[in-house]
Amino acid sequence: MQFLRRIFTREKISVDTSLETTEIETDTSEVSHYMPGLNVAYQTDVGQVREQNEDSLYALNVYLEANDETIPFGIFIVADGMGGYLKGEVASSTAVHTVADYLLSNIYMPILNENTQSAKQKPIREILEDAILMANTKIMETTPEAGTTLTVAMVMRDELHVAHVGDSRAYLYHDNDLEQLTVDHSLVARLVELGQVTPEEALVHPQRNVLYRAVGQTDDLDAEVYYRSFPANSYLLMCSDGLWGLVDDEEIAHILSSPPNLQSCVSNLITTANANGGDDNITVILVGMGELPM
Repeated sequence: MQFLRRIFTREKISVDTSLETTEIETDTSEVSHYMPGLNVAYQTDVGQVREQNEDSLYALNVYLEANDETIPFGIFIVADGMGGYLKGEVASSTAVHTVADYLLSNIYMPILNENTQSAKQKPIREILEDAILMANTKIMETTPEAGTTLTVAMVMRDELHVAHVGDSRAYLYHDNDLEQLTVDHSLVARLVELGQVTPEEALVHPQRNVLYRAVGQTDDLDAEVYYRSFPANSYLLMCSDGLWGLVDDEEIAHILSSPPNLQSCVSNLITTANANGGDDNITVILVGMGELPM
């Protein structure tokens, strides 16, 4: 990945942070959690070319009991670091840990304390924006030569909130339709938007890895925040560009259409990206809502 102001090389070390552990794991992870209603599988892989993994992920999947109601709740984060040996890993790990801590403190804990209706509680959109700004500040202070993409999703009941900077992606798959929720903050995405290159040309464009917006690169950072309903029998797919850069939307949708289970589906996505060259690290989080094949 490259940021528009600077040129970065990728030499990555994998980081996998989940609900079960706060330890940093240096090898490829492959974990599944299944509960009625909200299920998640995730995996990160170094790919076929890179020696290290600069991707980081976070996955929290719980149920909350409030006012005799069982509430599915989840926080999911993908970050793809930039900056060369170890620096990109530090940036992505810092972003993931900072955002997760902020969301747990400002959304999850108030729910546990039954303060969800407090007048002092900020709207979720503002909390997500603040979390990303905090990560941005921390990276600029600790690793100013590095940066990272950052895609954050929070699920509560049947509501999906997504905050995003960079070119990692979030998709919603429902009724055999794959919809990209996020917009890539990359030079080629902008050229496609302006009609100067086609989507097919963008995939092989020499500047396809140049970002014009990344966490840790500017004081004045704007995160895009989206809200969608998360209907039953649908998937939220989050991934770094190591997946979508090598597996097109049609193939992703095909793999999502008939998975034997969530983890097999995630593994198939990563296997396909590696079979297509695996020229970058590959990180995937797949969240299922409702009665899905287990």
